[in-house]
Parts: sequence; structure tokens; C-alpha cells
Amino acid sequence: MKTLFGPFSQILTMSNLPSMGSISDDDLIVIYDGGVMIENEIIIGVGKFHEIKKHCNNIHEIDFPCVLLPGFIDCHTHICYAGSRSIEYSKKNAGISYQKILSEGGGIYDTMDKTRLASDEELIKNTISRLDRHFFEGVLTCEIKSGYGIDLDQEIRLLKIINEINLNHPSDVIATCLAAHVPPNDSNTSREEYLKLIVKELFPILRKENLTNRIDIFIENSAFKKEESKSYLKFAKEKDFDVTVHANQFTSGGLHVGVDVGAMSVDHLEVITDEEIKYLSNSDTSAVVLPGCSLGLGLPFAPVRKLLDNGCKLAIATDWNPGSAPMGDLLTQSSILASNQKLSNAEVFSALSFRSANALGINDRGVIEINKVADLIGFNVLDYREILYNQGKIKPSFICKKGKVYKK
Repeated sequence: MKTLFGPFSQILTMSNLPSMGSISDDDLIVIYDGGVMIENEIIIGVGKFHEIKKHCNNIHEIDFPCVLLPGFIDCHTHICYAGSRSIEYSKKNAGISYQKILSEGGGIYDTMDKTRLASDEELIKNTISRLDRHFFEGVLTCEIKSGYGIDLDQEIRLLKIINEINLNHPSDVIATCLAAHVPPNDSNTSREEYLKLIVKELFPILRKENLTNRIDIFIENSAFKKEESKSYLKFAKEKDFDVTVHANQFTSGGLHVGVDVGAMSVDHLEVITDEEIKYLSNSDTSAVVLPGCSLGLGLPFAPVRKLLDNGCKLAIATDWNPGSAPMGDLLTQSSILASNQKLSNAEVFSALSFRSANALGINDRGVIEINKVADLIGFNVLDYREILYNQGKIKPSFICKKGKVYKK
């Protein structure tokens, strides 16, 4: 059945905007007193409410001031885990480095231990709780990585849990295999041996059981080196996996690996040279910046203004995880980043919608257009500029996922 939603004070369609580089608010298409018509989860009409109303008798009336945007897309999270690292957070605030904590068996290794001890039911419950919060804060599509499995059996377990959640939650969940998160905390297994083990034993299972088509790796001195990472990613590409990388968080160099293998995205980029920015801008690889991680570790933000001004593709994600980015609030982090990096509203909303979709390799959402998935969020304001102005304190009052309205 056709349903018309509206009237909306403003609709930001996010249509006809460039996939890379800077964007001005003047480039935004804003429809005033607009409406969106939906049928079978798909948008079939966008325009002036009173015009579309002539062609639809079934109306879902919006009886409050409401600015409509495409549903947000969080293209980088680690929300399938157990336990807390609040003690570690206090240590970092006292001046102990993330790398030192990791080298002493804390950090990611601590979460691996706690996740291994948690039951499937506990992991599903906790992950759904985080996903629920995200959903009602406007994130209607969410990437979730594995990576907290202490061995390959645990990685398979986590990916199965993530896929099960996708079947039973209104969000669209995109699973990513991050078995190459950190080397085993075992002196008997080298980094190279572990990567070969993933390729030989895990990749065939990912294919056979359809657990994911996405492979990630953490390229860093405390994780996996550049050359071994490049070989690993090349093999994944040869097996027709999409690849993405954690790169340039503490040291530069990983970005080149990601671009050279044709990664969908290179994520983090807090430490990046002008040459690397130029190299990235000449590729089809997206930059995914993670302001929540900078806030969690007390480190500088990725140079987003410079990335955009040099013509890079750019998405913003939360990196929601129990260690470096525990906040998990996409809109708040993006608002703070915008103030720090002098980003336009158009640049932020693009980075949370169609540009984030692009980083995941999906093209059926992220804009309010005919024939796109009807993922819509509305904010109880009269003008879209109020959203970032309130720095994440105004959350969506209207959630529509695939044409179905959800209330908290």
C-alpha cells in the first residue's frame, strides 16, 4: 500500500551531491513543506506534500515541526563484545599510553578474554542493547566487526552472532571479519603464521557459511606490519572479498597499503602526511574518520578539513568499542568534529549518509530519492542547522526503517 508521510518542515534529500571533496550548505537540496511517499519499503515519491497528496489517500501525518534526513549509516563499529574497560580508561587519563596497556596484555586482549567467557545469550543481549540505542539515535544501518575472538573458533562464533542479530533486528547489520585485529597473545605463533592460518582455515568457512564478504586488518606497529598486511589483503581480494583497513592511527604508512590493494576504505587517519592525503585523493578508497576514538584517547582528530579540501571521499563513523571509543554517539561526535574542523552541515550529513554507504559499497540508501530504501529520520526542529548546533543533544523524533515507523 502506498503511504504518504508528511508534511515535513524541511526535507534534506542529500541528492545530487558529489561523492568526494568539499560541499557547501548552498549545495543542499531543501524541500519545504515536503512529503515522501513509500510503497513496499521503497521511496516512490518525494516533493511538496500538497502536490503528492493528490495521488495518495493513505497519509501518515507528521503533526510537529520536523526536518527529515536519510537514516544515518555507521560504517565502523566494534559493538559485539563483553565487559568494560573503565579501569583502563582511568589509566589512560592518568597518562599511560594505549600501546603500553596493550603490550602488557590489556586493551583488546582484555576484551578478548571477557568476550570468550560470555555466553552467546549475553553477547546477543548486550549487542542488541547497543544496536537499539544506535537505532533510536538515527543509525539505521550499522557495520559490526568481529575481532574480539581469542582464536578462529571464537571469531566464527562472533560472526554467527552478528548475522543472527541482523536477522532479528530492524537495523541492517553489515558484518566484517576482523580476525586480524591483534596478533595472538602467544609467543609460539608469529604474526605471519597467524595471518596464513586465517587465510587457510577461516576464509573458506566465511564463504561456505556466508558469514561475511568483508575483511579488515589493523595495520600498526603494535598489530600487523605493512608488508604482511598487504599480502593478506591481496589474498582476500583474490578470493573476491571486499577489504578495508585500520590505518594511520598512531603511525603513518598503512594508508598506502589500503589504497594499493583497492580497499573500500582506510579508517582512522589521525596520523597522516600531506603526501598520503594526495595519494588517497587520487584513489577510489574512502577515508573513514573516527572522532569518538580521538575523544576516547585524548588525541587529535583526523585532519578532515584538509582531506575534504584535497578531494577525498570521506565518511564519519563511531568506532564504538569498549576501549578507545566507548561513547558510541555518532551525532554528538560528528557535531564536535564539525566545530573543530570547520565542516559544513552538508559535509557532516553527507559523511553520515550516502558517503558512508559508499564506504561500505552499498548504493540503495543514504539519499531521499525515488527507488531508494525508505530509511528516514526526522528531528523536531524547524531548520536543519539546529541539529548540529545542539551538538547531539537533539535526537530523532521520527524513525522510519524501510517504510515502517518505530517508536521507542
